[in-house]
Amino acid sequence: MSRLFSAYVIVDWSAAAKPTTGADSIWIGVLKRDVRFRLTFESYNPATRTEAETRLAAVLDDLKKRGERALVGFDFPLGFPRGLAQALALPGETPWRAVWDQLAKMVKDKPDNTNNRFGVGSEINRRLTGGPFPFWGCPPKDALTTLQPKRPREHGEGDLPEFRHADEAAKGAHSIWKLYYNGSVGGQAIMGIPAVRRLKDARGETLRVWPFETGFKALTEADLEGVATVVAEVYPSLIKAAPAAGEVKDLAQVRGLAEHFAKLDEAGKLGAIFAAPKGLSDEALTAAQTEEGWILGA
Repeated sequence: MSRLFSAYVIVDWSAAAKPTTGADSIWIGVLKRDVRFRLTFESYNPATRTEAETRLAAVLDDLKKRGERALVGFDFPLGFPRGLAQALALPGETPWRAVWDQLAKMVKDKPDNTNNRFGVGSEINRRLTGGPFPFWGCPPKDALTTLQPKRPREHGEGDLPEFRHADEAAKGAHSIWKLYYNGSVGGQAIMGIPAVRRLKDARGETLRVWPFETGFKALTEADLEGVATVVAEVYPSLIKAAPAAGEVKDLAQVRGLAEHFAKLDEAGKLGAIFAAPKGLSDEALTAAQTEEGWILGA
């Protein structure tokens, strides 16, 4: 069995509003082959999203130049619960891309990490419901009539779903509508999706986003001809990573996940995990492929 990838890049993102390093900041783990073809790991802990994006672009460009294909995993959802594009009446045939384009228009992210994620959540709430729903969670000083610190109510009949199908499959995943507090993947997705979109737009068809652009199927070498980068959503808690002495948990997790995917690839088993999970309904499969996305390995 030949390997599908020669490098494995795992990104632990952050929606922080000021430059931050150490625990709960951005960590980029890169597992790639050295001149003797041995897998070696290096990590980066950029203080801002701007620095992180520049670093990632450099890593990917270097790998591509060496003719090495990379799997890049981001630890935030690449899509929103089914129905968002339709509810916002966004243009375009492709719901996931329509949402990406909309976020790119709305998000302001300055080089010092100052950002408007609460403003974006509030504005989407205004368009969807006119009130502080479905997005919620912010510091009290950022509260608005259309965004509140606490969740105003449960999701009910006629609302957009609280969770994606993938979140339900990965036990313990938080809802993307949560913008603040521990596990607030919503803020990370709002700040992260525009960055992934820029990486994609700069690389065109040589970068494919799974499952939106690859389809929900076991990937083979033939499927990836001409592809330098495959981007997927990952969930670091899917594997248990033990930090070394003095090492932050985030770093241990990006390394552990990169090693996990490398081992599967070495054994010829990585391609299979890009296939649709068994037991998903046709409706769930369509939602995952066209708007929600999926978590690799969930």
